[in-house]
Amino acid sequence: MNSVLEYLPSSEGWLPTWIFFISVVSLGNSMQAYLSLGPTQKVYCGSKPSIPAGVPANTVGSTSPVTPLSARTFGTWTAITAIVRLYAAYNINTKPMYELAFWTYVVAFSHFMSEWLIFGSTRWGKGLAGPAIVATTSLIWMYTQWDYYVKA
Repeated sequence: MNSVLEYLPSSEGWLPTWIFFISVVSLGNSMQAYLSLGPTQKVYCGSKPSIPAGVPANTVGSTSPVTPLSARTFGTWTAITAIVRLYAAYNINTKPMYELAFWTYVVAFSHFMSEWLIFGSTRWGKGLAGPAIVATTSLIWMYTQWDYYVKA
């Protein structure tokens, strides 16, 4: 019987395994986006609602701009980036694959930060923290390890 570990990327270091792990998690997030609005609404929670005095906070509706279409679009985008990253995890020494994976994190970071700081479709909290931390960590890690993995 084969061990699950046999299917992990075989390149040295932890970066390929990290990219693989993030790809698998992203595929799960992609499926969630198709099945329910809830997880995507946690990421894109909208601006903080103003609650009139005396009104219980749990009775105020969501300010999330997420629609069924936008959730599915987000799920599709997430699946595409997961596939690119999955290929990169197994081909980490191939410059074009490394660059493509790196760019997926640049786009993700730019997207989430602009939705927070410019467009206001999200705010800092549990929903945004995960994607922001993953994108930032991955970008820094990939940038600092570029010469180790990419053989010109």
